Amino acid sequence: MEIWFRRLFLLLFVFLSFSLNAQIESKKKSFVSKKPIPVKKDKKTLALYDLYNKGEEKKAYKKAHLILKSKTDNRALARTNLLLAYYFNKRAIIDSSIYYTHQALKYNTVVNDSLKNRLFSLGYNLLAINYKKRGLFNESKKWHIKGIEASQKYNEKNLLYTHTHGLAQAYTELGDYANAIKLFKQCLECKDDDEIILGSYINLGDIYSRMKDYDNASIFYKKGKILCEKTKNDLGKTIILLGLGENYQIQNKHQEALKAFGEALTIADKQELNQLSVISRSSIGNSYISLKKYKDAKLIFSEALQMSVHFGLLQNQTYIYDELKKIAIHEEDYKSAFSFFEKTTHLKDSINQLQKIKEINELEIKYKTAQKQKEIEVLRFENEAKKLALANQEEALENMLLQEQISKKNNENTILAFQNASNKKRNEISLLKKDQQLKTLEINQQKKTKLFTIVGFLVLLVPIIGLLFQYYKRLKAQRLLNSKQAEINQQEINTILREQELELIKASISGQDKERERISQELHDSIGGNLAAIKLQVNHLNPSDFSMIQKISMQLDDTYQQVRSLSHTLLPKKFSQHKFLEVLESYLVNISQASQIKIILLPYPKNEINNLKENIQIEMFKMIQELLTNTIKHAKASEVEIQLNYVENILNLLFEDNGIGFEMKNHSKGIGFINLENRINKLKGSFVIDSKPKRGTIVNIEIPISHSKTKTKIKGIDLKNQLDELKSN
Repeated sequence: MEIWFRRLFLLLFVFLSFSLNAQIESKKKSFVSKKPIPVKKDKKTLALYDLYNKGEEKKAYKKAHLILKSKTDNRALARTNLLLAYYFNKRAIIDSSIYYTHQALKYNTVVNDSLKNRLFSLGYNLLAINYKKRGLFNESKKWHIKGIEASQKYNEKNLLYTHTHGLAQAYTELGDYANAIKLFKQCLECKDDDEIILGSYINLGDIYSRMKDYDNASIFYKKGKILCEKTKNDLGKTIILLGLGENYQIQNKHQEALKAFGEALTIADKQELNQLSVISRSSIGNSYISLKKYKDAKLIFSEALQMSVHFGLLQNQTYIYDELKKIAIHEEDYKSAFSFFEKTTHLKDSINQLQKIKEINELEIKYKTAQKQKEIEVLRFENEAKKLALANQEEALENMLLQEQISKKNNENTILAFQNASNKKRNEISLLKKDQQLKTLEINQQKKTKLFTIVGFLVLLVPIIGLLFQYYKRLKAQRLLNSKQAEINQQEINTILREQELELIKASISGQDKERERISQELHDSIGGNLAAIKLQVNHLNPSDFSMIQKISMQLDDTYQQVRSLSHTLLPKKFSQHKFLEVLESYLVNISQASQIKIILLPYPKNEINNLKENIQIEMFKMIQELLTNTIKHAKASEVEIQLNYVENILNLLFEDNGIGFEMKNHSKGIGFINLENRINKLKGSFVIDSKPKRGTIVNIEIPISHSKTKTKIKGIDLKNQLDELKSN
């Protein structure tokens, strides 16, 4: 893992150096744009960048400060500050680099200039790189996003991909691999810049390797390798081979890892890429340790150590000594392990000391930079002060000359002036007195007018308020009268409706009573008498008297006809002419219209209900009549729902109203309730009543139905058939 992190750090450094060179070159080209600038100032800034790119950075730095001290335009100041920002960025003096970048953006004020827009985008990129070096990745991300917006606005494709690549690196460091992968893949669309494409391939390979998606990592490494071979980029190819080898090493594919590290070593030695050569040997040694080939590992680490010492690569030496210590521990050579440990400790102390010296030098440079900047500001202030002093002196001379001329004229006109002044003052005093008098009169008049206006307004306002109050009282009284009248009207309507309902109920009940009286008379007078006579004759019957048997048979026929006639009288006439549900619906419509109660009938299935036995249909009709009568009398309901279902040989009647309901505990059985109960018991059924005050009433009735659908025969008919059989015998 240490190799991988060191390789990633090296890759980042290499790519940033590529990006910086590309930016400087593009900056150099941008100065020779279609919109020329003054020749003198253009030559100065171009010369600066030429010196910087040739490696004479110190000279460029000194000349840049001379340009900043001289009088020049904002465009030259912006370019010069940007070059100084690059100078300090390369030396990792982040504060100074950030300061000069902001100065470049500050002086970049030329309107409608493509060079201005490009400089903004370059400045944003440099700020993002500086914050990335400092480890402030969120701040770096912010500047890259601003750079992308500027590049898109002015169609700077090259800088757009540069910022996109930088933003992807920031996401990588923040651990947001999903966004990083998305942006690196966008960078692959940049066909004009092989370095951005190569950097994207390598970074994608590294991200997928971190995510342990080794297959995708290998794919992007191999694509990068092909691009390096195409562009003959040996440095990039070496880095990619090291990445591939590390990828194989993590997956314990040691032979493939050795092959990749070997190719990287060959290219590094051939192209004299010394640090990569050391890293390649160290990686091979690491693979030998994994394969427990300690002898080969020590040999390759020794070569790497000699190169590290030769080129002064202290970090690599530290890593090699650590690996040699591990080998010694595996071989149980603890003396050598301790020796390597001491050397590692000594090297780390040396590195720390060097880092301290470097930090001191950097602080000294920062201090000198700040001091020079202060000196520049002081000189500018002094120059401005001198200019102001000269201007003040010239104005003072002119004022002195004017005063001399005025004094001569004043001596001649002094007396006249005094006389005129005294006359003017007198006139002014008299005018002021007159003005005061006029103003006093105006103020008094205005006060009187205001007073009369207020009094008149109050005089009108009081009766208006009284009228409004009376009108409000009348409106209030009228509203109360109207509301009470409406209540009285509604009560009268309700009373009339209830009286009509009661009249209907009384008519229905009186009709039922008359019908019952007629039925009882028929049963008592005709059928009862016939049955009594037949009983007496049967008691005194002689079996051999055939004429007596025939007479009894005729009397039975007559009684049968009377019973049949009576049963047809009890059954509603419409049942014989129409289906049961049609008769029931017609009855419910009539009741609904008369009582103004909404009645809903829901039968299922209709055909099977219509084909039920006649006596069951009659009983069900009577039950519904009884329930509706109770609802109209007592419930004060506005809606009734009747469900009639015939399922699995059970006829179910569910009767529900939305009336006032009643308390089940206090309920006493009336005649209607007893009749209903008798009818249900007669059919061997069951029923349940559920009701609560203000919630309505629900009645659930269940009647079992036998499979046979033949109508019930009267005993008299069976007896007649038996007599007919006797006659035939």
